[in-house]
Amino acid sequence: MKTIQDASSHSDVTGICDALGVSRASYYRWLRPRHGAYRRREVPRALTGTERAEILKVLHEDRFVDKAPAQVVATLLDEDRYLCSERTMYRLLDGAAEVRERRDQLQHPAYVAPELLAERPNELWSWDITKLPGPAKWSYFHLYVILDVFSRFVVGWMVAERESATLAEKLIEETCQRQDIGQAHLTIHADRGAAMTSKQVAHLLADLGVTETHSRPHVSNDNPFSEAHFKTLKYMPAFPQRFGCLQDARAFLTAFFAYYNNEHRHSGIAMMTPYQVHHGLAPTVQHQREKVMRKAYQVHPERFVRGPSVVRSAPPKVWINPPAASPEATPTSANS
Repeated sequence: MKTIQDASSHSDVTGICDALGVSRASYYRWLRPRHGAYRRREVPRALTGTERAEILKVLHEDRFVDKAPAQVVATLLDEDRYLCSERTMYRLLDGAAEVRERRDQLQHPAYVAPELLAERPNELWSWDITKLPGPAKWSYFHLYVILDVFSRFVVGWMVAERESATLAEKLIEETCQRQDIGQAHLTIHADRGAAMTSKQVAHLLADLGVTETHSRPHVSNDNPFSEAHFKTLKYMPAFPQRFGCLQDARAFLTAFFAYYNNEHRHSGIAMMTPYQVHHGLAPTVQHQREKVMRKAYQVHPERFVRGPSVVRSAPPKVWINPPAASPEATPTSANS
């Protein structure tokens, strides 16, 4: 800047600015004397320090300590007193770091997402209850389903007129006996319905040596396999709009579960049936499919532009909420 001032006495300002690549406005601003640091202009209507302290003192009184500023202003007006506006009270409270919920309220605990792994059949079950439309409006039957997460095989089911912890207890006990479940070999996962969290079911599982886990409150993704299974059932073309009676529902579901376990090709287990995966037939099925594909490639290799097709295999591990840090924890689709 000093160079510009010295040169301006014998050269044109415009020529100097053009040579330096700056505007003339910048040149004159640099020459303008500075009068110290910027000082905030005092606002005549601003509260004084004494007034601010008095307002905070009033807000801290026992009768106002848990009241909103709007209530404080209204109460003071009824007492023929005005200190400041509601917005000003909020600004003062914010400056004192007191803008928060000041009432004593219940704090819900932080629920951790259940991380459950299944590497073989009868290691992790998921169970749930869904409603089936009954013969009249607002009438329902209740379908209980226990699903093996690894194989998607329905190991137990029951349809009843009501949702009951006693019925759930009976179904779980009979299913464990039928599947020959040993002590400390099984985990059963469910949401937080009344039957799922009942003491009857908890005591039964403790006696059987079965670990019990539950979804987080209001989180449907923590029980995806049961939810996907119910969607498969209710989106079937043959699923009726209503069931005439309990016997009709049982007859339909008997045929459905026989189809689902033995014939339905499930996308989450490499288009194999739940029966094949549950009973250890998946390697045999995969070997047979690979054999067929190799034969097809040998007959018409020109039709396989990228070489022989790779046959999908059933996933060796199935997770509910896989840990993000684990490189092998690839979530398996629950879709049917």
